[in-house]
Amino acid sequence: MQWIPFAMVRIAAVFMAGILLSIYCPEVISQKLATVFLIIFTAIYFLTRFLLDRSPSIKVATGGIGLGVIFFAGYLNVILKMESHQTGHVLQCKEKIAAYEVKLISPAEEKEKSWKRIGTIRAIRTERGWHSASGKVNLYWPKTENVSLRDYGDILLIKAAPREIDSPYNPYEFDFKSFSGFKNIYHQQFVRQGEWTLLEKSAEHGFLFFAHRARNWSVASIKNFISSPREQGIVIALVLGVTDGLDNELLNAYAASGAMHVLAVSGLHVSIIYGILLFFFRPLGKSAGGQWLVALVSLLLLWAYAFITGLSPSVLRAVTMFSFVAIAKPVGRNTNIYNTLAASAFCLLVYDPYLLMSVGFQLSYLAVLGIVYLQRSLYNLWEVKSAIINWVWQITCVSIAAQIATFGLGLLYFHQFPVYFLLSNLFVIPGSFVVLVGGILLLIVSPIATFASWLGVALEWFVKIMNESVFLVEQLPFSLINGIYISAFQCFLLFLFILCSLLLIRYRKFQPVYWMTASVVLFVVVSWHHACTEINKSNWTVYRVQGHSVMEWSENGSSLFLTDSAFLDDENKIRFHVQPNRHVHGIHNIHSVCVLPKRSKGLQFYSMHKKTFLWIKSTEFQLPVSVAVDYVIVSNNAIKSFRQIADHINFNQVVFDSSNSYRYCERLESEAKAMNRTSYSVLKDGAFILNL
Repeated sequence: MQWIPFAMVRIAAVFMAGILLSIYCPEVISQKLATVFLIIFTAIYFLTRFLLDRSPSIKVATGGIGLGVIFFAGYLNVILKMESHQTGHVLQCKEKIAAYEVKLISPAEEKEKSWKRIGTIRAIRTERGWHSASGKVNLYWPKTENVSLRDYGDILLIKAAPREIDSPYNPYEFDFKSFSGFKNIYHQQFVRQGEWTLLEKSAEHGFLFFAHRARNWSVASIKNFISSPREQGIVIALVLGVTDGLDNELLNAYAASGAMHVLAVSGLHVSIIYGILLFFFRPLGKSAGGQWLVALVSLLLLWAYAFITGLSPSVLRAVTMFSFVAIAKPVGRNTNIYNTLAASAFCLLVYDPYLLMSVGFQLSYLAVLGIVYLQRSLYNLWEVKSAIINWVWQITCVSIAAQIATFGLGLLYFHQFPVYFLLSNLFVIPGSFVVLVGGILLLIVSPIATFASWLGVALEWFVKIMNESVFLVEQLPFSLINGIYISAFQCFLLFLFILCSLLLIRYRKFQPVYWMTASVVLFVVVSWHHACTEINKSNWTVYRVQGHSVMEWSENGSSLFLTDSAFLDDENKIRFHVQPNRHVHGIHNIHSVCVLPKRSKGLQFYSMHKKTFLWIKSTEFQLPVSVAVDYVIVSNNAIKSFRQIADHINFNQVVFDSSNSYRYCERLESEAKAMNRTSYSVLKDGAFILNL
């Protein structure tokens, strides 16, 4: 493969390198120094490009200097798009905020117990009065509030202070603070009833306002003609990219069967729409200038589809990608698909460099690249004469190509591998085609109630059959390999190995073997080091889960899990707060104990690795006259004063778990400090981790 034709690939790759350096090592180069470098490299580039002799060596040097310009442009783009550095950002406010004005800029997102909206702050009220401010905030309301009816651009008054998003409290827990920071959101607010007022209706009836209205109308139309909540959720997710209505059981089934990718509008869905458009407009393409006409019509309809989805980020990524494909098609043979994809990624990253950190962005582009590079080669391995078998083989090749390209990221982010992904994709990919087309058709004919009702019933039954098929695949033996942990470096090594393997197969040269060998050796070394330093460790962890007592002792892949019945029954909370730590420590054998305080008379003793623990679980405890332990864990506001245990127990440290209240922990910690005794509040300081 020659490197010269892939100009946009080089530009996009170097631009991404600048973005990554700015995100992960922002202190390496200051903004001023990066600006100076950008100016110098730009000046040198134009001097060498237009004034010097254009010999081959000068062209190579000019290209390298030009890539330097791109690199520093990517580095500076992150700094310029970082809103927290802007003057007047609420993150820089040191005064106490009593109230603030906020403009709604996102559709309502339905959570399990709340509504979520994103707002941008316009003004804040402090002791000095009202003054302008900026910054985005995640807003949450109880389900009883009618905030879902508020339009894009509505101005609200919130009589409370936005709270800065906390860092993760538990080991290896999902970092929601960084995730939100990549969207320039640094605050959140749980708005109680009576704390907000509508100041004024939206005065900006522009493109985004009507896009959100179109999305709300589309969701309401689908719900009107499809009655079952589960099938509603699938159709809305496939057609509009709105996943609010999907229950956890269904999400787990699609994940376990390897069909999760169809539940978020991505390149697959937009490629289906684009393919249908090309099929219907094929006659136009044969006329003079017809290809440009097809491209323009395709662009118009693709962006019309993005409009009815409310211009959600995932749809915008996919539509932008295929907009470049549509424009490149009539340009002719001077373009290639890799440059086209790179150009679309480059434009998206110029607009928002933090998209590079989005899992959806990474998976979408890798899947498309994998299909473009591998699908045809895989398909040519077997010449099929039967039309049905040929159709099955085509879908299989698409699934394999996408899976190979995204294999490393799947393990890194989701810690699992769906064994039967080929089987599920045989019916899920064609099924998603039917649902997508049927859903769009349902929106088109929704004004004709009778026809729309028939179509809605047919679509509902089709989705029900597809869902049941997914559940059947999930129930097959060994359908999911779970609990896999790899580091980001190991993910890179996997990509390197796969890439070198593909180059070896295609070009049959020996050089890739060296890199393949090096990647395998490094992967094994890193895995061995991880096993020695993490999996073989003995840990006592008191997790921070507000309102619950959650403790776990782990060693050599096994754990003793101590918690209350409410938390033990909540799989979602276990998956979010506890499971990440288990992945890292390779814990697969879990002995769960549901602790009922009254049965144990309020306290329990444990002894592990020559350390002794006393767990005081309720106010009904009765202490012995004198006892010596290493650690005391207090739950459920069990003790009245610190002296109550200090007079009877000889201990090294007291740990207040997250089932206690904030005020209670503050009071007891103050008492401990006055007595020169060591205490730790999990609710305030995060999980307590003891290496045994």
